Amino acid sequence: MQEYPIKRGLTKDLETRAVAELKGCFGAEPQKTAKGYQIKFGALKRLDVTFGAGGKSVIIDTESDISAADDVIIDTNKRFRKYLDAVTGFSTKERVKRVKTPVEE
Repeated sequence: MQEYPIKRGLTKDLETRAVAELKGCFGAEPQKTAKGYQIKFGALKRLDVTFGAGGKSVIIDTESDISAADDVIIDTNKRFRKYLDAVTGFSTKERVKRVKTPVEE
């Protein structure tokens, strides 16, 4: 389980955008759960999306299918990174930098 902060200005429509991006990036219709949304796609047996306190973060929990073929794993990983970029507003490089900064201080 990993919590990702949302870029300032993108928190208003977070839930709507998160659902739309699940459809757009993965091409799968998300299932509404008690806490958020869930999909199954490619090398992911389960991808759960919930929202943090105040809607300022998104919490993603995944379960991988270790028996998936390499090309399926690569495609799934690419789509997952694209999803995070779209929902958080931060690029992969910016997300890594934000994670490292508090640890280094």
